[in-house]
Amino acid sequence: MRIIAGTHRGTQLSAVGKGDAAAHLRPTTDRVRESLFNVLQSGRFGDPISGARVLDLFAGTGALGLEALSRGAAHVTFVDSGRVAQKLIRDNIAKLRREPDCTLIGSDAQKLPTAPNPCVLVFIDPPYGQNRGGPALAHAKAQRWIASEALIVWEESSAQIAPPGCTILDQRRYGDSWITFMKADT
Repeated sequence: MRIIAGTHRGTQLSAVGKGDAAAHLRPTTDRVRESLFNVLQSGRFGDPISGARVLDLFAGTGALGLEALSRGAAHVTFVDSGRVAQKLIRDNIAKLRREPDCTLIGSDAQKLPTAPNPCVLVFIDPPYGQNRGGPALAHAKAQRWIASEALIVWEESSAQIAPPGCTILDQRRYGDSWITFMKADT
């Protein structure tokens, strides 16, 4: 795994190999991450990355949030309850020397505290097929983590239906992964 583009382009991230089934880690592949960020930076959704506050739910290795930082995001809050994931995220933040621009919350995504600032870009990559994404988004929205009209990027094993308070903008399939782009309603 590596950072694909931006100021940290080419930096190798701490990897979990093919994933850690016991910790439910399933890193987004470089190819899927590159395709996802190509869509984000195509202009179709404006410029959702530059200067953005980003929320990375079920962050795993932190690769999605770190890619956003590399491409110009201002701050990323990583959320993951797994100790293995938290160590990987801390290691990867340190590799990029971005500690001032990152916050790591070691918590279940459905137990977030109230947000100090809402985020305009949200990545959510829950364990596939466990129906955890919708409840996590609802909780994050209730705790004011998701700004009005925020762009939400949801990776899952199937195309997702927009939960209440969201509108689907686009859906794309990459191998066994579906990426659903949604907008948080006002």
